[in-house]
Amino acid sequence: MVSIRRSWIAGASSLLLLLPLGACAPSAPEQGAAEKSGATTEQSVIPLTAGAIPDQDPEELQRLYTKLADYLEAELEVPVEYKPVTDYAAAVTAFRVGDLDLVWFGGLTGVQARLQVPGAQAIAQRDIDEQFHSVFIANAATGLTEFSDAEDLAQLRGRTFTFGSESSTSGRLMPQHFMEEVGIDTAQAFKGEVGFSGNHDTTIKLVEAGTYEVGVLNEQVWRDRVSEGAVDTSKVAVVWRTPPYYDYHWVISPEVDERYGEGFAEKVQAALMALDPAVPEQKEILDLFGAERFIATSNDNYAEIEAVGRKIGKIQ
Repeated sequence: MVSIRRSWIAGASSLLLLLPLGACAPSAPEQGAAEKSGATTEQSVIPLTAGAIPDQDPEELQRLYTKLADYLEAELEVPVEYKPVTDYAAAVTAFRVGDLDLVWFGGLTGVQARLQVPGAQAIAQRDIDEQFHSVFIANAATGLTEFSDAEDLAQLRGRTFTFGSESSTSGRLMPQHFMEEVGIDTAQAFKGEVGFSGNHDTTIKLVEAGTYEVGVLNEQVWRDRVSEGAVDTSKVAVVWRTPPYYDYHWVISPEVDERYGEGFAEKVQAALMALDPAVPEQKEILDLFGAERFIATSNDNYAEIEAVGRKIGKIQ
């Protein structure tokens, strides 16, 4: 009897010792309430999704935007993911439906995207984007030489010709605008149907190979590929450089302020503008963008792009 009684007392004492510990642990409903009050973990934060028009070789873009996503994640203190898209139109659609929050657009696609997402803002561009240019290139077999007068674009009549993407500002929209200003109807002036290569790198390859006699592309991509030794300049060369216009820029969705807090869009803008060429890792990002720095921009800067887009039917 004594042994049984001692065992019962010992068990009861152990139970009493455990009670305070159990009282300190919150119940499942209390844990849920704590999470709702803001005590979330890093894993529960919805990632900021960034994307870009696929204007260059996909491997180049993957390398660039992966590095940029890592930088932004550290600066913004939220997860950042880069999501590639298949073409220019897909980038606009992804932004419209909310699959992308922050997108590196060309002038035309940026306008198209903002018109479909009320409150979307152009927040930053490279230093080179407020005075951007396209270049017309020709295969050496054409015998064409460089000229400076837009009227000399008449020399391109009757030749095979390719643009870049149908929605490219530098590879289609503005070049077509400049040609039409001097009376060249791009639907009828060239031999056969006008081509659409899909991106600037492909335009260079097609003209270099002689698949098309003449093409037009982003000047920055042309210069980069020449400096890399990726272009055989004995086979293809620049024949005309366009006047300047506004082009590439970052566009951000208004939803980011609702998700991450008021002023988050400004925080993203500040992070982009803070990229410093004196910091090696950040200089690498800027170099991949072909820029010295990012500067502020606004929707108003792309009024001309919108007007031209409406004129040629790319904006309804």
